[in-house]
Amino acid sequence: MPTKETYSNHRTNPHRGLNPAQMEAVLASVGPLLVLAGAGTGKTRVVISRILHLVRQGTPPERILAVTFTNKAAREMVLRIGRKFDPKSKPPKDKNKDFQPKKPEISTIHSLCVRILRRHAERAGYPQRFVIVNRGEQETTARRVLKELKVAEATLRPADLLDRVSRWKSRGVRPNEVFDTLSADADDSWDLAAAGYQRYQRLMQGVGAVDFDDLLLLVDQLFEQHDAIREQEATRFDHILVDEYQDTSGIQERILSALARDHRSLCVVGDDDQSIYAWRGAQISHILDFPTRWPGATVVRLEENYRSTPEIIEAANQLIECNSRRHGKTLVSKVPSGLKPSIVQAQDEVDEARRVTADVQALLMERFAPPNEMAVLVRTGEQTRVFETELRHRNIPYELIGSRSFFDRREVKDVLSFLRLLVDQSDDLALARIANVPPRGLSYNALEKARRKASETGKTLWVTLLELKQSGQLSPAASTGVEKLEQLISLGPANTTRGLTAADALQRALNQAHYRQYLEKEFEDEKEQEARWQSVEEIVNGLARYEKEHGSAEPATTVQRYLDDLILEVTEAERFEEDKPKGNALKLMTLHAAKGLEFDCVWMVGLEENLLPHIRATNEGLSAIDEERRLCYVGVTRARQRLVLSLALTRMKWGKAKPCKPSRFLYELTGQPEKFSEGPATPREKVGAKPRKRQAPK
Repeated sequence: MPTKETYSNHRTNPHRGLNPAQMEAVLASVGPLLVLAGAGTGKTRVVISRILHLVRQGTPPERILAVTFTNKAAREMVLRIGRKFDPKSKPPKDKNKDFQPKKPEISTIHSLCVRILRRHAERAGYPQRFVIVNRGEQETTARRVLKELKVAEATLRPADLLDRVSRWKSRGVRPNEVFDTLSADADDSWDLAAAGYQRYQRLMQGVGAVDFDDLLLLVDQLFEQHDAIREQEATRFDHILVDEYQDTSGIQERILSALARDHRSLCVVGDDDQSIYAWRGAQISHILDFPTRWPGATVVRLEENYRSTPEIIEAANQLIECNSRRHGKTLVSKVPSGLKPSIVQAQDEVDEARRVTADVQALLMERFAPPNEMAVLVRTGEQTRVFETELRHRNIPYELIGSRSFFDRREVKDVLSFLRLLVDQSDDLALARIANVPPRGLSYNALEKARRKASETGKTLWVTLLELKQSGQLSPAASTGVEKLEQLISLGPANTTRGLTAADALQRALNQAHYRQYLEKEFEDEKEQEARWQSVEEIVNGLARYEKEHGSAEPATTVQRYLDDLILEVTEAERFEEDKPKGNALKLMTLHAAKGLEFDCVWMVGLEENLLPHIRATNEGLSAIDEERRLCYVGVTRARQRLVLSLALTRMKWGKAKPCKPSRFLYELTGQPEKFSEGPATPREKVGAKPRKRQAPK
């Protein structure tokens, strides 16, 4: 039994309100456990309750690891589980020290791998203070690679190279293995990409930099080549819980399995019916084959839905039952009956937008739901334009989810590079960005000279600049620039007077560099100047908040952790094309971005063949269609009370109106899959069946 120092509410029933299936999942014996959690069945509550159950059984909280799919989910779980632990534990004798009660470790797998890699970086061939680069820095490196390989952009663009590199890394393919993976009929661009991958990785490692995918690739490599390291990391935890298991890639699954291999206390929670990230490397086979890969695994099905009306759930069940391979489960709604999903048939995409926005406006006037409880879901981003026009026309407040990241702004990248350089002068990428920002006499030619010298000697760019200055090989202006950089670096948190925070050091460095004056010269408009400076201020404020919450370590270490967390969160936002919804406004977003969210009213638009399912899927076959059906299922199950499905009879393509066919998913949602016989075969239709006359279901 736990002590009152570790667990709050220990005298109350922690399982109060759980249904029998949820209770079974929480109390299941230690060992491999698969919890099949359908949409809206309370999976997060089950994960938290199981963690608390393990603690009540005597497991120290810090010996439990919970892995979530996104930082947003991790934050939510930390917040919810934090309320369950008593902060009034016995404080240390030294009252001057901050006391934090021990809690389970909750993070994304990338955050977990950062911490593992920091502990063993040298064994992986990297400095302990390696840098995690952002997308812009990746593209700069990719552009350099293609230039060195003399590859024309028409043949292979930097973004395309990075996309292929990412796909290889997500599959666990290392640079020395990449040529072995190429098929015999692959075109020349793949050979160029493979050569680019090898050179890209050498350049990155040469400056002590890793990208988002490297975090997993390098840890996977460490575990494979050094079993002692795997054992050391595995023994940190007695129990591992994984959320959204259906979205794990091959390399993610290998890392998690390696950590759980010895104690076998692996609880995975997910829904194969919501696996929609195959294009990003997710493998649905992980959740489908879990009982086979982990013999003796317990399987629990959560089928009671607490989100949507019975009418919406019935449609969702009818749809997903058409998939060719899945774990058998049928959702049952536990909320009162409501409206049946309705279908809107429009003449074209403009008419569709007008009908949908008119419906939105009518519901707002009836006060059926507030704007922030409404969402219009599209299959592709291009569909949003006409809806934006109509929403603005009707003065309906809306938010387009997936806008440009705050961290893509020039001034933000500059300030983060300043911060990186203040704590680590060996960070060549950061130095290269701000060496002459603001201008301080370090010309492009001087920097290129230093880069070449650094490449020849194997020394860092900063050390090389200092040596060139001391030997008189730099111009007077460039030497002055190096001296000014030295003055800035001396303001770093490790070199400042005791009691000065890293945020203070960064602010002093920006002031000494006259960065605000630089922005004022770069942008004439005063509003633009102020907006840019506010972005700078937000970085400083964010660092200050982080130091206040996590600043127990040495300043340089705290800054490094802040940068790690920041880049992981930014990269995640970029990968998932979503921002946290804000304000009382309707949400306009893609189906992928909607995963994990829920709304009172949902309009799913563009339910037409070659749009949903997407044309790529119709050309790729049954498994691709199954994933599109799961994507449609995700959209349907976002709705609590009202679901509207819309389609257009024609759509403009290359300046001409082209006829559209109703999506096969419309027939399946209404229990009429037999009315659609075109496209890849489904379990409900026979290959070669006679085509039937098709019309939108009623």
